[in-house]
Amino acid sequence: MSYKAEYIWIDGTAPTARLRSKTRILADGAEPPEWGFDGSSTNQAPGDKSDCVLKPVFTCPDPIRGGDHKLVLCEVFLVDGTPHETNTRATLRPIAEQYAAQESWYGIEQEYTFFKDGRPLGFPERGFPAPQGFYYCGVGADEVFGREIVEAHMDACLAAGLKLSGINAEVMPGQWEFQIGPAGPLEVGDHMWVARWLLYRVAENYGVSATLDPKPVEGDWNGAGAHTNFSTRAMREGYDAIITACEALADRAQEHVAGYGADIERRLTGMHETAPWSEFSYGVSNRGASVRIPWQVEVDKRGYIEDRRPNANVDPYVVARLITGTCCAALEKAGQV
Repeated sequence: MSYKAEYIWIDGTAPTARLRSKTRILADGAEPPEWGFDGSSTNQAPGDKSDCVLKPVFTCPDPIRGGDHKLVLCEVFLVDGTPHETNTRATLRPIAEQYAAQESWYGIEQEYTFFKDGRPLGFPERGFPAPQGFYYCGVGADEVFGREIVEAHMDACLAAGLKLSGINAEVMPGQWEFQIGPAGPLEVGDHMWVARWLLYRVAENYGVSATLDPKPVEGDWNGAGAHTNFSTRAMREGYDAIITACEALADRAQEHVAGYGADIERRLTGMHETAPWSEFSYGVSNRGASVRIPWQVEVDKRGYIEDRRPNANVDPYVVARLITGTCCAALEKAGQV
């Protein structure tokens, strides 16, 4: 007897990496071993030194094939055993370990847009649909487009055991969101990348593509982000730690913006529920700020913050590395751990 293992990895495409996958047949009960691939075809190696190595780091049931088949998320390494330069999980790992005692939790809100025949799902062949507004969390065939795909994707994520915590229709037709978390720094990235792969794979069955473009339609339409909710144990216990985290993000604002996804200036314009990419602000219940403190957090004097700057196309490992490194270092320096 045997099972199918779908090896999934992140390639070297710039400025936004893509997902790749291929199948290996393994004997029942066998753990997925390391495997190789042609890095010259994934923007990760030259043709004369094309071999790269896949090292499994996260395995879950394969909800597409069912049965005992598995999805196998991998890190990419060079043949000498060192992490590939595109391996952002490897650069997150030491930061996550350094501040593990602070118990960082993440929740990432992944927005995305369905496209079919070169336009967003729900857009007419010519012109534009009615202005945005009623589509957000809407119901009915004139407001919601692609629900059957979203439901299938949600079921697939749950069957895979991913930490999916919800879905909703977004502000533009054909635009949706799913949330991963709460989860630790490495775990949230692992689950997010697999959830993205499942989104693309499920949408294949409907002849629809899903894009993480941060501004899929120019004009008076919302962009697509990956709002990132973050807390440490100290933040979940007291408000002073929340302010310390916000001030720390202010001190390194542009470093974070640079790592929050390609073409971020197209989305962070100061309009459509965003703060300008070149400025930093935080405030209670303010969706026009860079970082929002939920109103209930101010009331309770404990909880979490929402960094609203990350693009939909952001690498979740990079987000977790930046926020963990910035906020946890500041909290440690302030003795708020």
